[in-house]
Amino acid sequence: MKDTTVGEQVDAPDNTAVRTALWRALHVQVDPAPHVVEDEVGLRIADPGEGWRERPDMDPRRTSGLRAAIAARARFIEDLIAEQADQGVTQYVVLGAGLDTFAQRKPEIASRLRIFEVDQPGPQAWKRRRLAELGYAIPEWLHLVPVDFEADEDWWERLAAAGFDPARPAVVVSTGVSMYLTEDATAATLRRIASLAPGSTLAMTFLLPLELVDEPDRPGLLASEAGARASGTPFLSFYAPQEMLRLAREAGFRDARHVSAGMHAERYFAGRTDGLRPSSGEDVVVATV
Repeated sequence: MKDTTVGEQVDAPDNTAVRTALWRALHVQVDPAPHVVEDEVGLRIADPGEGWRERPDMDPRRTSGLRAAIAARARFIEDLIAEQADQGVTQYVVLGAGLDTFAQRKPEIASRLRIFEVDQPGPQAWKRRRLAELGYAIPEWLHLVPVDFEADEDWWERLAAAGFDPARPAVVVSTGVSMYLTEDATAATLRRIASLAPGSTLAMTFLLPLELVDEPDRPGLLASEAGARASGTPFLSFYAPQEMLRLAREAGFRDARHVSAGMHAERYFAGRTDGLRPSSGEDVVVATV
């Protein structure tokens, strides 16, 4: 059964979602094997035109650290989902799904789950249309859940209406979102997720304050911040790891751990001879209920 929405507004995804998808594809196209993640589906969905690799933000050398960080983030999440599915978890929620392609690329894992992609109605309708144009059916286990955050719609209620069962364990993932939220909004989200069934897991990325970012990576963070501000979606929040761990524990999670970019480098890039390593600046908190 496909999700359908009548009279939906169709808006292209934001620049950040597109850039992330293109960097995942660029990793496959310009970096030598082994690839940390293989994702050119997002490129096909985004359909940026033939000259996309000529964009300044796609420069292979200048953006290598950011590209590697995006690839590592995607791989870490995929490994977490596979691990949780093997442990019997059957629900996966993606908050701010953007051009996430896990359901299309990993059906052997995804089909064992009920996946709920939560995103703004316009971009999600656009993605739905592009999936159809590319021949990707929306299977019964994939639920696209439109939530108008700007109108203060309650994502929790929309999730339940789409069939999510809060009494069953779930994996909830939020990548590239917390910097756009106030600390109060992030704390409220954490409290909601901490109320899920025991055995649930959250993975949320967060940006580090500039002084905690490796010096060579600071210009990239500053450029990203300036670009976000210019596009009308400024970064609102940065967290030291101990601050994010505190927020998770105060929200009610039983346990919380910090996963740094350096840990991604050791796990996914050790032994490479091309020097490819993820830049610092964005870390992950993994919290369990």
